[in-house]
Amino acid sequence: MLDIKLLREQTDMVKAQLGRTGIEPGAIDAVLAYDEQRRTLLKEVETLKATRNAVSKEIGKMKDAAERDTKIAEMRGVGDRIAELDRQVAQTEEQQRLALQELRNIPQADVPDGPDEEHNVVIATEGQPRQFDFMPKPHWELGEALNIIDFERGVKLSGSRFYVLKGMGAKLQRALIQWLLDLHSRQGYTEVYTPFVVKEETVWASGQLPKFRDNLYRDVEDDLWLVPTAEVPVTSLHRDEILEAAQLPLHYCAYTPCFRREKMSAGRDVRGIKRGHQFDKVEMYKFVAPDTSYDELEKLRADAEETCRLLNIPFRTKMLCTGDLGFAATKTYDVELWAPGQSEWLEVSSCSNVEAFQARRANIRFRPEAGARPEFVHTLNGSGLGMPRTMIAIMENYQQADGSITIPDVLKPYMGGIERIG
Repeated sequence: MLDIKLLREQTDMVKAQLGRTGIEPGAIDAVLAYDEQRRTLLKEVETLKATRNAVSKEIGKMKDAAERDTKIAEMRGVGDRIAELDRQVAQTEEQQRLALQELRNIPQADVPDGPDEEHNVVIATEGQPRQFDFMPKPHWELGEALNIIDFERGVKLSGSRFYVLKGMGAKLQRALIQWLLDLHSRQGYTEVYTPFVVKEETVWASGQLPKFRDNLYRDVEDDLWLVPTAEVPVTSLHRDEILEAAQLPLHYCAYTPCFRREKMSAGRDVRGIKRGHQFDKVEMYKFVAPDTSYDELEKLRADAEETCRLLNIPFRTKMLCTGDLGFAATKTYDVELWAPGQSEWLEVSSCSNVEAFQARRANIRFRPEAGARPEFVHTLNGSGLGMPRTMIAIMENYQQADGSITIPDVLKPYMGGIERIG
């Protein structure tokens, strides 16, 4: 959530920067209109309360009973007006809060302009695509031939965009998860195991609500939400806390299954496991001091890239343009692995700085020094990595002419020494 003071004091800047993402100036004007209405109402309330307090003191000194009764009756009317204004203030504050929460974060100045993903900018590429002496197959053919992915039974169990991993397929994904958690722990992240269902306020704090309500799964009876990413519960680990400067930075990593309706991608990537309603992911997350957050973003990006490098799969990194930037993000790098069976790059990690956007929603602050006024922390998040697309990249890059798949060296210890799926 943006700071209302920023909208008041730098209105033109906010309109210009949000305009780069397609936000119309009227959205900012609507928030400021509620803000002006709220402040006008508060001013009237304060004036009436001051009048009531002054008259109450006068009433205590009045000798004439009739005059006193008249003033008391007047103050009852003032009290009724104050009560009505208090109701209007509360209503206006709620309208302002909802309008403010609909506003996305402000992109950094160096984020490239562009309406959609076609305008993202490749800033680094590493590794050369493997030269095959046979026609590489897509993962859905490999998975079915090796009996490690069962699409038919996934649909039977849960419907479209679900699948079952079997045997070495399930073992390979489990190995990936364990390896990533161990790797990120060595990189300095503290592993946490969080609930996979959370309260609505937890989803609000991370910025998933209200914008992505239709893309989330919810248990209405208990009012619990299935997490779309570990970013959601990890954001709220320190909700409503004031941290000391010496505690920062805090780096966490977490594994969760992720649940998304994928309504926003209807009709896209319908074959294979690239885009499903349930998938596994290991997430990296940081709580940091504001003056270090962009250095921390570069470190986060480097940690995500290191996972691709260790898997020995060609990868590239993009800086997202304004039209493709996430709702909460000020700047984002996408890391993509090459998938030769599909001849395309697959996003496996998205590393973002959201500055104080989530911390303001979740009320997470820190004291820069002892006795100082608390300030909002900055938060960052990045996948390290998303399982389905990483699985696709491994299967398609490590496939052999006989249809088998060799295991990347870093995963062999986690596969019990198994070197090949065949």
